[in-house]
Amino acid sequence: MDLKSRSDSPTAVEKPFPLDDHCKDHQASRSFRHIFQKYRVDLDSVATQPSVFDDPVTLEVYRPPPEYENTHRFDPDARWTWREEKKLVRKIDFRIMIWAGVMFFALDLDRTNISQANTDNFLQDLHLTTNDFNLGNTLYRLSFLMAELPSQLISKRVGPDVWVPTQITLWSIVALSQYWLSDRRSFLATRFLIGFLEGGFIPDVVLYLSYYYTKTELPIRLAWFWVSNYITVMVSAFLATGILSLRSGDRAGWRYLFLIEGLITLAVGTTSYFLMPPGPTQTKAWFRPKGWFTEHEEIIMVNRILRDDPTKSDMHNREGLTIGMIWNAICDWRMWPIYVLGITHMIPVGPPQTYLTLSLRNLGFTTTQSNLLTLPSTTCGLITLLLTSYLSEFVHSRVGACLVLQIWAFPLLVALRSFGRSTDQWDYFAVVTLITGFPYVHPIQVAWASRNSGSVRTRTISASIYNMFVQAGAIVYANIYRADDAPLYKRGNLILIIICSANIVIYILTYFFYRSINRHKEQQWNKMTVKEQETYLETTKDQGNERLEFRFAY
Repeated sequence: MDLKSRSDSPTAVEKPFPLDDHCKDHQASRSFRHIFQKYRVDLDSVATQPSVFDDPVTLEVYRPPPEYENTHRFDPDARWTWREEKKLVRKIDFRIMIWAGVMFFALDLDRTNISQANTDNFLQDLHLTTNDFNLGNTLYRLSFLMAELPSQLISKRVGPDVWVPTQITLWSIVALSQYWLSDRRSFLATRFLIGFLEGGFIPDVVLYLSYYYTKTELPIRLAWFWVSNYITVMVSAFLATGILSLRSGDRAGWRYLFLIEGLITLAVGTTSYFLMPPGPTQTKAWFRPKGWFTEHEEIIMVNRILRDDPTKSDMHNREGLTIGMIWNAICDWRMWPIYVLGITHMIPVGPPQTYLTLSLRNLGFTTTQSNLLTLPSTTCGLITLLLTSYLSEFVHSRVGACLVLQIWAFPLLVALRSFGRSTDQWDYFAVVTLITGFPYVHPIQVAWASRNSGSVRTRTISASIYNMFVQAGAIVYANIYRADDAPLYKRGNLILIIICSANIVIYILTYFFYRSINRHKEQQWNKMTVKEQETYLETTKDQGNERLEFRFAY
């Protein structure tokens, strides 16, 4: 049976009420179905979801413009089955998602191996103090922050498929050059350069993934994307155990660590030029003449994405941003609560995580033991990351899922501050392991910022701005543990407890902030007649999350 002829069946698409499906009840049921769908859906039934393209009026309002790179595959009458969609999503996961994880693995390999180097007398060899180490981390975060928006400007102009591989290649060259570090100046210079070249990588990749995934699929994919962060920690711990043993004469093991892992990243960067197509309908190349997807698969990809979020056709993937767009995104007060949380949400757990290996060394553990003892916290963090991400979609509460981190950290920080010099090293290890195994809610907040920005134009910029605030938060927590407070960091841990308490209040206020805006929009929308609603959709100058039919997630 032809799928288009099924449009009169009970499972077919009905004309939607022209409200954005950020509506809470509707989205909650969508999320529930999304998680458990494989157990409940008839695989041969129509998978095409209701959208604005089913109404002749709103179809013309949201029809993709000719310059959109996927317009030739847009078909409002296209229909496909769940079997076809699930097979296609698995194919996208294999072709796109896995390599995105590999690239993130490369990022984390080069930005976190400084922790393994610390267990091999890195600071002593370069005659550095704890404060020098803090300054290096601060410069890294500062340069990372500075590069966010410039990186986005370049990426939107040349495309993430060109810019992301270039980023990886450039920072890997600086990373492997750390083999020749000689003093404080060279240490600080390389930390700054690595941060500057890595800045913007995450928003670039998040934007790239949004070309392929719906807004209910993206948060879970981002959770798995950040799983590679934990895999990096595990793999690098074992790599470091072997590589650091290469220390010989005046050549420390940490030098070989930077060299070898930098070469691994360089290989990933070079390969990425060949494994990142520009978009869903642009996978053909001279080295891939048949492409990755059939014409029918491309039709499904384009139409399911646009049905989920029609604003994704607002810009093509080689369209640059303007200063005006950036300024408007910065001035969007509706996004400010998420930006504030970007600064504060990681501060309570950041310093214990940064100083984990150094703290273990100070407790008397050997280099090998210190590296391997990071694995329990990494495993715990990986599990809690996935659990909170699925919880976020299941209960449809970004605030509820993100609050888990603060509730998790608070009693552990209180326990940590109560420790004294006589505390058993294994008791300290147990508490610090639980703190650093915290539920990592950053992927949820990245997807939250992306969803609430409302359009591709603002999404691109808001992702960078949010990440800039995250890096600003990292700069703050990189300086909370100070040398004069070592080794127990009593003052620093008290600061973490206070900020953790404040975060709980901020999350609750954010919940009521977005709920009140949605209620106001709902009231304004319901006051209109159907004709007035159609006129508004056709003539409004409101954009993105300003539009009355848009609903914020919270």
